[in-house]
Amino acid sequence: MTEPAILRPSELKTNDRGGGARTTPLVTRRCGSTSMINGITAFEPGAAIGLHMHNCEESVMVIEGEAIAEIDGVPHHLSANDTTWIPANVPHRFINVSDKPMRIFWTYATVDATRTMLSTGETRTIDAEHGHAK
Repeated sequence: MTEPAILRPSELKTNDRGGGARTTPLVTRRCGSTSMINGITAFEPGAAIGLHMHNCEESVMVIEGEAIAEIDGVPHHLSANDTTWIPANVPHRFINVSDKPMRIFWTYATVDATRTMLSTGETRTIDAEHGHAK
């Protein structure tokens, strides 16, 4: 049986995503999850992740600062505690247009989540992006 886990972001590895974004994976296969993954991504002022889509549903909550969520070409202003639900294969991205840090808490509906970057067509597993490929 898999044991429950307490995850402390300050004690976990953070991955530099480039362009002022850093991600800390939380619930993953490493702690025994078999059905979902989540984590926190921090954005410096002006930082953004390129337009992309996933093979599964995703939910994102702004936990600090303000963001623009561009979902299927439509920009949405988000503040702390605002939460998105994005169906599979819908292009989206999150942008910090403020002069203060912004952080999001994300959850994917499967441990087999992938990200396809629209600019290149490249698809990678979320695990591989964070150095935790199975």
